[in-house]
Amino acid sequence: MNTPHSPEANVLEHTLADHGISHGQIYFNLTPEELYAEALSRGEGKLASNEALVVSTGKFTGRSPKDKFIVENSESKGNVWWGTVNRGISAENFERLYQKMVAAMNEKELFVADLYAGAEKEYQLPLRVINEYAWHNLFCHDLFIRPTQAELAEHRPQFTIIDLPSVKADPKTDGTNSETFILLNLERGLLLIGGTEYAGEMKKSIFTTLNYFLPLKGVMPMHCSANIGKKGDVALFFGLSGTGKTTLSANPERRLIGDDEHGWSDRGVFNFEGGCYAKCIKLSKEAEPQIWNAIKRGAVLENVVIDENGVPDYNNTTKTENTRVAYPLDFIENSVEPSLGGHPSNIVFLTADAFGVLPPISKLTKEQAMYHFISGYTAKVAGTERGVTEPEPNFSTCFGAPFMVHHPHVYADLLGKKIEEHNVRCWLVNTGWTGGPYGVGKRMHLPYTRAMVERLLTGELDNVPTVKDPIFGVEIPQEVPGVPSEVLNPRDTWADKAAYDKQAADLARRFHENFKKFEEGTSEAVRKAGPKA
Repeated sequence: MNTPHSPEANVLEHTLADHGISHGQIYFNLTPEELYAEALSRGEGKLASNEALVVSTGKFTGRSPKDKFIVENSESKGNVWWGTVNRGISAENFERLYQKMVAAMNEKELFVADLYAGAEKEYQLPLRVINEYAWHNLFCHDLFIRPTQAELAEHRPQFTIIDLPSVKADPKTDGTNSETFILLNLERGLLLIGGTEYAGEMKKSIFTTLNYFLPLKGVMPMHCSANIGKKGDVALFFGLSGTGKTTLSANPERRLIGDDEHGWSDRGVFNFEGGCYAKCIKLSKEAEPQIWNAIKRGAVLENVVIDENGVPDYNNTTKTENTRVAYPLDFIENSVEPSLGGHPSNIVFLTADAFGVLPPISKLTKEQAMYHFISGYTAKVAGTERGVTEPEPNFSTCFGAPFMVHHPHVYADLLGKKIEEHNVRCWLVNTGWTGGPYGVGKRMHLPYTRAMVERLLTGELDNVPTVKDPIFGVEIPQEVPGVPSEVLNPRDTWADKAAYDKQAADLARRFHENFKKFEEGTSEAVRKAGPKA
């Protein structure tokens, strides 16, 4: 076994021997520059004009949720909320695929990296990542937390990722949905990924893992961005794709803790990751300068089309609209290192309501915050997906349904407990339509939304007069500096008031229909915090 750059070779050999790997070429803890060189020499990618590594993920340009399984064993059976999101696979089928992986690893050159998930030391998960692609290993180096040399000497992995795209399952014998598989064994601390080159499966599967283990320790895992002000005040931004989470949490007056995955412990908020995985579609230097400037040597561009001179075309959707870039957090100006903060002062739930009936900003009680957290509402508009011809509600539990392992009330109860303990102000901000639904009204003016968020962060909205929305029950501020008062109450912006009332009642009904599946285990106070039926 050859272990270049490996002063900890005995530790590596012992751990890999545990997985039945006794021969083959092992590249252990290479630097980003070395991984760059390996990826380029092997033809895994090309160098862009900005010196980012440009790669293609083949036919899979996004996650494969139907191919993700949790192994059914004593650890998972009583804790996992089984259903359409969390699918089970037998321990026997897992073992069969694991042995396929071991056999393949003994025939391949492998890239191995020791990393961490979680910036707070007490809850940090030591990872070992084993890849057959150099660029996958670089991706993990960018996205997870990188140990110092001193930490490497003490690193002992508690969870291992084995990602071999060339290994495929046989659905007839292996209990999978297709040749692709993402198998999470919580009892054995193992994640197996095969049949897909999409690197995001590694990132999101570790998020799933933390979503399982941390609530058992009283830590709240969250699919949100987080930033911190000059006075040390932390804000959390929850929101699904298209709601403005990245745009609104990027603030030159505040420092970024992280853009996607966080935990909330008894000490405060901490980032799960050491990097960012940002969308590139329609990226411009003017609109998103932080992301633009972070795309440089060390970053990985996925499925971005480049011209003959290596210049990226971020408007080109030939391969996919889900073009991405991975880069370390310190590539972002004004980021927090280490990525930790205190307890939040404000929580902002973002929604892009294409029906045009939710207020552009409103205050939430603790119970309303828990209700909207469980609901995770936004709306799809015509043209965003094939077959969508008019606005459709999109409910994603806890703003991250594919990654929530426990019943939603586990996460909601934790959230409610922490909101109460730390007297956190909670807000619902609608970045969607006003004056009518999509196709009739118009999108809320971004400078107005920015002004609302800025005012709530500074505390200027804490004591302004409010009026209760008669259907959704939330408190609407009657004045926001920098925002015309006539846009604050959505009903006032509609020319046809009867049409507004009908549309609002219809959306309220959809909230209730969606919430029915969460009623068991959810308190009566939270159930009643939703809109009027």
